[in-house]
Amino acid sequence: MTTLPIALSYGIAQAKDLIAGRKLVVLTGAGVSTDSGIPDYRGAGRVQRHPLTFDQFMGSREHQARYWARSYVGWNRVANAQPNASHRAIASSESTGRVFQVITQNVDGLHQKAGSRAVLELHGRLDRVLCSSCGDILSRNELDARIKLLNPDLNQNPQVEFTPDGDAEVDVPRDFRVPSCGLCGAHYKPDVVFFGEQVPKDRVQSAETAITKAEAVLVAGTSLAVNSGLRLVKLAKSNNLPVIIVNLGETKADSLADVRLNGSAATILEALLND
Repeated sequence: MTTLPIALSYGIAQAKDLIAGRKLVVLTGAGVSTDSGIPDYRGAGRVQRHPLTFDQFMGSREHQARYWARSYVGWNRVANAQPNASHRAIASSESTGRVFQVITQNVDGLHQKAGSRAVLELHGRLDRVLCSSCGDILSRNELDARIKLLNPDLNQNPQVEFTPDGDAEVDVPRDFRVPSCGLCGAHYKPDVVFFGEQVPKDRVQSAETAITKAEAVLVAGTSLAVNSGLRLVKLAKSNNLPVIIVNLGETKADSLADVRLNGSAATILEALLND
């Protein structure tokens, strides 16, 4: 059992009192997955790089090649990742009815691996691929098989630095071939919301509906630098809901939190949600 600092233990006790007997929505970000080996753009140990934007990806075959070559290597890191104490604590609380909705900004599927069922993936999921034109759906494994067929000499397991969202720092071969849709010939896109892309309206509405039905909101592992998450916290406060924020480092909603817990999501959520 981890011994927590006195101030943090006091904060957790405050948070427990605040959410006791209340229906919880949990909003999660990359900080809940760092202990599973998936790095973060903004947290401790963050990757100091600018991710590919939606316009770059959609507008350039060169950027599509860059994305798929890097993701071909990095995807295994995400696919093989296992849930940590954060995911397990949330799933356990869902199983008892305490948590009725998980809204995640993550695309790694680890909440579901841990046993959570009521998961709204705000930014999509990496294990699915869509045709950008006709909407044909592939699993990520199917697309990787096509990449391997077109690029048989590409090494899927080099010793490289892994980055968030299933990327890896690799040099893209000049002759890298990008698979095209077998139905219409257009290019594929991972079923995720890129930087600069809008979250689908139906997802936004579902997330907002969950917040309106909640009795308290627990935010974990996100700096809330992306508006899709920050907007939900603001909605919670406009509905006079208690908001607990758990994150290692500052967030854009610290001033809105009823209780702010600074530290590892895995350590704090285990103490906060497990009775």
